[in-house]
Amino acid sequence: MVLPEVIRIVSRDSPMALAQVERARAALGAAYPGTLTEVVPVRTTGDRWLGDLSLVDGKGAFTKEVDAALLAGAADLAVHCVKDIPGDRPLTPGTVFAAFLARDDIRDALVDPAGRTLDQLPPGTRIGTSSVRRTAQLAASQPHLECVPMRGNANRRLARMAAGDADALVLAVAGLERIDRPDAISEIIDPELMVPALGAGALALQCREGDTGLIEAVGAIGDDATHQEVTAERALLHVLQGHCGSPIAGFARATADGVLLLRACVFSADGKKVLHAQERAEPHAATALGVSVGTALLRQGARELLDGPGRGRGL
Repeated sequence: MVLPEVIRIVSRDSPMALAQVERARAALGAAYPGTLTEVVPVRTTGDRWLGDLSLVDGKGAFTKEVDAALLAGAADLAVHCVKDIPGDRPLTPGTVFAAFLARDDIRDALVDPAGRTLDQLPPGTRIGTSSVRRTAQLAASQPHLECVPMRGNANRRLARMAAGDADALVLAVAGLERIDRPDAISEIIDPELMVPALGAGALALQCREGDTGLIEAVGAIGDDATHQEVTAERALLHVLQGHCGSPIAGFARATADGVLLLRACVFSADGKKVLHAQERAEPHAATALGVSVGTALLRQGARELLDGPGRGRGL
């Protein structure tokens, strides 16, 4: 196994993305002492554009410049948040997932300056979120709250809330922890109340498919349980052709008895209709599990919900 003299790691240039890179660098350094790494930050279309993502390639707006740098040879390894990687299309040709780091918290959090919980928020409270998944679930469980569109990285959203653009936010627990802002959390939301995003809390390490030595080295720092979970979740997304405008939620979990459990939901935009599916399988059958759960949702009418009136690929 031959490693590059310096492993160049490409990533989005947001504070959260760069924090994710540091986790990858630490894992590589622990596994291969003395290994040199260099960060190659790039500004993606998704970070520059704060409008409707459907106009700039959906979730692909957060990955295409990173993938381009990898393929062009400007970097050797890419770090992605899994939930930012499009699930309705194959991985960028010429690249492979070499590993997934051990998963962080998959739950969502309420950020309220007054320290209240969701149940304590008064009618009309403006919740800043760009997620159709969160919006649909809030409409179902907290119809007295008002969701206001808000894109941008977590730091930017916190700043916008402080400026008065929203009264509270719903953000990922893992994201707030990565930018050292767990103090902002007023409530960690029960995943039964707000089912997480597919891919939440997981970091993917991506290489060029011909770099076999690096793929082997990076593979050694991956987490097998996270790999199984993410494989099932992404297979589900592919079956449903889920994208950034799809109200899909769910998560896979490697249980203590060695079984892989996948739960998923598809929502109507107003949260009034919810489809559920849940199945178990052996870990080696992660892809088949995702396909099976996705097929079960399609049989219940998921396609009609996902392609219904007003369904776009943006906010």
